[in-house]
Amino acid sequence: MDSKSHRILLVEDFEDSRFSLSKLLQLEGYAVLEATDGAQGIEIATREKPDLILMDLSLPVVDGLTATRAIRETSGLEATPIIALSGHDATELGGDAKSAGITDYVTKPIDFDMLLSMLCRYLPT
Repeated sequence: MDSKSHRILLVEDFEDSRFSLSKLLQLEGYAVLEATDGAQGIEIATREKPDLILMDLSLPVVDGLTATRAIRETSGLEATPIIALSGHDATELGGDAKSAGITDYVTKPIDFDMLLSMLCRYLPT
């Protein structure tokens, strides 16, 4: 399976970040679904069953960890990789992220090359 067949759900409330990250992912051949808050992220993930989810943790309506917990309880999404996007480092997130079901994390500002290598790890070709 090549990257062109992988669908990524990007849950990010900040429009500039969502727009630029979505464009970069599309240039790499990924199909990108977008959500602007945690509630929309849950709804789209449940309906579309993406191959991987990029989840901002600081979201309006429903925060990223709460959205992740809800997605993990959805049939067919229990093992979907969920990568947290956060301005905080992993030590600040502590056990909350792991217990919510976060697979991995990328700190903001996002190093796109690092994110791509992570996508390759979780979305084998």
